[in-house]
Amino acid sequence: MTRSVSLPLSEVRLRVSRSAGPGGQHAQKSSTRVEATFDVEASSALSEAQKRRVLKRVGPVLRAVSQDERSQARNRELALERLVERLRAALAVPRRRVPTAPTAAARERRLAEKRRRKERKRLRRPPADSE
Repeated sequence: MTRSVSLPLSEVRLRVSRSAGPGGQHAQKSSTRVEATFDVEASSALSEAQKRRVLKRVGPVLRAVSQDERSQARNRELALERLVERLRAALAVPRRRVPTAPTAAARERRLAEKRRRKERKRLRRPPADSE
């Protein structure tokens, strides 16, 4: 899954059920909906630091559902892909923002816009009485 983590299939629980929505007899008779769940706290694939990060971001259980396809096998693949993607996103360490100063051009654009706004508002004012 990532360089430091691989998700063993033995830790993923798959549950199948009937898919919702239209589809006629096939949908009402076949269990093609797949729900994949991964218990973060019980996982041996994640280090303690990784578990803390995932628990803080998404909670103790990761869940992914697929009922897009007619085939249970394809829905199983999709559910596992979605589960892996959620885990990857939860494990991602956000990059630190490096504060930068505005460029000279950006400062000039800001001041030019302020001048235009000032002029626009000045033109909205009623004319001054000159007696």
